[in-house]
Amino acid sequence: MKQKLATLAFFGLTTFALSACSSAPAKTAEAPKEATKSALSDTAQQALDKATADVKTAKAKFALWTTADKAYKDAMEAAKAGNSDAVIKQAKFVSDQVAQGIAQLSYPSTEPK
Repeated sequence: MKQKLATLAFFGLTTFALSACSSAPAKTAEAPKEATKSALSDTAQQALDKATADVKTAKAKFALWTTADKAYKDAMEAAKAGNSDAVIKQAKFVSDQVAQGIAQLSYPSTEPK
């Protein structure tokens, strides 16, 4: 009786596991990135390109502020959504924050000597 119950439990669990694998969702195709970029205005694309270059420069100098990083991520999300106004606003904020972060590198150190 115990062997029959164990066999039944084994087959039940195996069937359950295999049925869960067969109902995996199908992978959907992603939208091409070029189509999203063309939805932005030229001004927004230029602002985003400048912000990208500014962020790379700031990262290289270890001067990227968290506010600039967040604004850059927000600008990228707005670009994916095709919202040119939000891209311009966030990209300008990124460039301003990066300029201040790089300028801060020339300030005198506050570490005790």
